[in-house]
Amino acid sequence: MADALATITRAENLGMVTIRADFARAGDAIAEAVGLALPDVTRITTDDSRSLGWMSPDELLLILPVSETAGAIAALEQALTGEHSLVVNVSDARAVFDVVGPHATDVLAKLSPVDFVELPQDGLRRTRAAQTAAAIWRIDGGFRLIGFRSTADYLGLILNNATLAGSQLAPR
Repeated sequence: MADALATITRAENLGMVTIRADFARAGDAIAEAVGLALPDVTRITTDDSRSLGWMSPDELLLILPVSETAGAIAALEQALTGEHSLVVNVSDARAVFDVVGPHATDVLAKLSPVDFVELPQDGLRRTRAAQTAAAIWRIDGGFRLIGFRSTADYLGLILNNATLAGSQLAPR
């Protein structure tokens, strides 16, 4: 839509790997295996093609090109040999949407109890988008949202509905 508040795009060809471990013991090994610094609590680290997000005190989510997923899993499993850990490919269990445009914060604010204006550049927020679990962080020009694949149609519908022209929020 020409007057939409933002553009919603389904991100494709992304691999996602859940990493569970004791970061105090295995953090350096994980960082070396994935080529990214471990993120601080509620943060995400990123380079040109990979992101590593803090999901909980013992869980990280690695997002990377789908073609690199198998290699990343092998590197992580090698790095975590002897550690109590879990490395799982969750690519097919997730749906990813990019919300980009001048009013992307308005679109997400309609769906989530988060002040996206105040979200740090490297901030990652686990929350809800309407009534479904989501993780959201900044990308160039907007935000990336990850939800469960089982709710992908619903997420796409509510995101697109929240972009309708004339529905921006009142200025603060």
